[in-house]
Amino acid sequence: MSDPVRQEDAEARSPARAAPPRLWLTLLSLTAFVVLMALGVWQVERRTWKLALIDRVEQRVHAPAQPIPSPASWPTITAANDEYRHIGVSGRFLHDRETLVQAVTEEGPGYWVLTPLLRADGTTILINRGFVPSERRDPSTRQGGNPDGQVAVTGLLRVTEPKGGFLRDNVPQHNRWFSRDVAAIAAARDLHNVAPFFIDADAGSQEAGGPIGGLTVVRFPNNHLIYALTWFALAFMLAGRLFVTFRGGGLFRRKRFVHEPAGGASASARRTGSDAGTIVEPT
Repeated sequence: MSDPVRQEDAEARSPARAAPPRLWLTLLSLTAFVVLMALGVWQVERRTWKLALIDRVEQRVHAPAQPIPSPASWPTITAANDEYRHIGVSGRFLHDRETLVQAVTEEGPGYWVLTPLLRADGTTILINRGFVPSERRDPSTRQGGNPDGQVAVTGLLRVTEPKGGFLRDNVPQHNRWFSRDVAAIAAARDLHNVAPFFIDADAGSQEAGGPIGGLTVVRFPNNHLIYALTWFALAFMLAGRLFVTFRGGGLFRRKRFVHEPAGGASASARRTGSDAGTIVEPT
């Protein structure tokens, strides 16, 4: 039979109990810590970028209306550099070629009314004249709000919205539109020389009885600080757990010798002559 005292002595002296955590676990934890810290730093940088973007857009939205960009510059227009610029344009509405795009606004569900504006130079700009509820979808219900002849429109430059909305594709052949896709609308309405953007008309640009303008929502989610704090918190929690694991695994512990008096040694120790002392680890 094995001696229980000898077995306990062997377990206490086992290298597996006193050794630090395994190397692979340490490397994995350190890698995760570095990744979490990097994600936190990235979110801080994203927050700085987002605040700068919000500031630029606010300046564009509230600036006086500027002339529409020339056709020569249209290919270079981008969302980052030009969206939400306050611009003005004049021309004649082609009401018979308007397009209704499904929308949900603070006024409720309904449609955006996109009407081509033909300019004197032969180019065409799609104007989002504003919102109409479902009961005013038929143009005959709002004839009084459709001006004839030359008009001047001011509003915000918006980039095209290709293909469709969330989980819903535009179906031009059935006249179902879920996004303001300039190229697709131009093709469906047989429009030529069309600008690759559209204009969200200001409220002051609309006629009484026409669509409700000025409903553009300019909102940029900015949760990057919360995300950064979350990543940093996870990183420091992991670091704390790693420290406790190392400490509990014996990396930061010291062994000490406890000498038992000769008269107090156990019977098993006396049998084996091990009355000089045993190594005891703190519990």
